[in-house]
Amino acid sequence: MTSTGGHARCLLGGTFDRLHDGHKDLLRAGLEAADHLEVHITTDQMALAKDHRIQPVEDRMAAVEDALRSIRETGWSLHMLEDAFGPAPRHPTADALVVSPETRTGGEAINRKRAEGGFDPLVLIEVQHRTNDEGTILSSTAIRNGHMDTKGGAWIASEWREHDMAMSPAAEAHLKTPSGTPYPGPEDHPEVAMAAVLDDLSTLDGPLIAVGDVTAKVMLSMDVVPNLALIDGQTKRVALNDEDTVDLTAFPLRRDATSPAGVLTPNLLAQLEDSLRADVPCVLVVDGEEDMAPLYLHLLAPLGAIIVFGMPRQGLMVQRTTLDMKERCRTILNAFEVR
Repeated sequence: MTSTGGHARCLLGGTFDRLHDGHKDLLRAGLEAADHLEVHITTDQMALAKDHRIQPVEDRMAAVEDALRSIRETGWSLHMLEDAFGPAPRHPTADALVVSPETRTGGEAINRKRAEGGFDPLVLIEVQHRTNDEGTILSSTAIRNGHMDTKGGAWIASEWREHDMAMSPAAEAHLKTPSGTPYPGPEDHPEVAMAAVLDDLSTLDGPLIAVGDVTAKVMLSMDVVPNLALIDGQTKRVALNDEDTVDLTAFPLRRDATSPAGVLTPNLLAQLEDSLRADVPCVLVVDGEEDMAPLYLHLLAPLGAIIVFGMPRQGLMVQRTTLDMKERCRTILNAFEVR
């Protein structure tokens, strides 16, 4: 690929967290506009002041480099951006700047600064936002909040909101491969594993979710109220005694859902979605079973959410919501049978 825009050196600045198709549009526009594209990526200090969930700069730079190489092997360079304007106001050889509708005002401010310093203005190359079918702008913020994937697509398929999803042999095969971090501990003393979990989770990047009655009860006994607890009044598919049930009064909000064994229902999906939006800790009481709910929870939750559930005779499993985890859950759900 060679430049077709007639510019010598184009500038582009940004955070480039969770590189998405909108970012790739900006990179492509810069490469098409100039013989050389300088990409300036915000430092960790700048980025983390915006959102503590943003990836380390090394990861962001590596993703941008891979995207650039997929378009053109040469004619670009990567740089650190340490302030809002970077070198653009006094760059002696730059003649163009890639902007979005959101950053155009920043580009205009840069040109005012260039005029004050006696430099020619940069040609502003505006690239329109990508939007999904609902008109929502594809952005790193929306991705971090769990609302869309890196192409702007919804994580939740529309048919899942309308039909029961039943376990299939293909989905079961996927689930046999464990995913997450195990915390071993004696089955009759679950507080041992929970203490290790809570020690490792001293800082959280998202909501804390307890799945299962024993998990929720032990967490509460250690003075930790999860943002969301899912319970069904059972352990190992056997009804709990009254003394072993979860104290529902620990949660300001209660919701109820129905989800038979081996099935994920639209009702469960809707209640999970509403529960995650709650401003206070919520308990969701499931009539049926809640053990497959993490598949929906990961797709609904923001990046950084933590889901804790019990593993029979093994202790606890901790799963963190990441883009990879969301993709895994979507793949498994696509293997379910639609009823």
